[in-house]
Amino acid sequence: MLKLAALDRPGLTHGFSTADLGNMRRDGGELLTPPRRAFATELGLDPRCIAFMGAVHGADVAHADRPGLFDNVDALVTDRPGLALFASFADCFPILVYDGKRRVAGLAHAGWRGTAAGVATGLVKATGSDPQDLIAGLGPGICGRCYQVGEDVAGSFPDEVRTPDGDGRWLLDLAEANRRQLIDAGLDPTRIHVQGVCTKEAPELPSHRRNPDGARFACLLALA
Repeated sequence: MLKLAALDRPGLTHGFSTADLGNMRRDGGELLTPPRRAFATELGLDPRCIAFMGAVHGADVAHADRPGLFDNVDALVTDRPGLALFASFADCFPILVYDGKRRVAGLAHAGWRGTAAGVATGLVKATGSDPQDLIAGLGPGICGRCYQVGEDVAGSFPDEVRTPDGDGRWLLDLAEANRRQLIDAGLDPTRIHVQGVCTKEAPELPSHRRNPDGARFACLLALA
């Protein structure tokens, strides 16, 4: 699995699965599939104590205080130790936040729609923390060199995070868009860490742009 070095600290458990742990896509009505169970076990987490995110490409946030499915949201926040937050991805970005003073953690699923709608801002607000106390991380996702979009998508973002590709389309840097959103929400830029692996370029991670086969990787985040 992959991790963010800056978030690998006492009091917090996190990780990003790779292909070696299997496809993290939901299997019909089964939330706790064998690969998801194996991922939690690998991180030393209780597979029975996971809050699953619906991830519908929006910006709504829920407070997780129990295991189970939190449908129709793209971000979860918890202050319950041992309750793991879970979301799956295939080019979208995991956004992780942690307040070591108040012992609050949050996880968001940020595709272009969620980013344009302000999911990172909503995640920060939902923690109830002073933004200066938060440390944040952006996990693997499709990089700004690889994410080609049309004018309909690019028009939702400022020039600072989009570049004309010379072919009538745009290259969109979602990581930078979310980093700027976190800064605008009050976070110290030095406390925002970007993992940097591009899903389209990394064969060990699923990518819808590279291979639209429905495969997903996952992020788990829990207060220890």
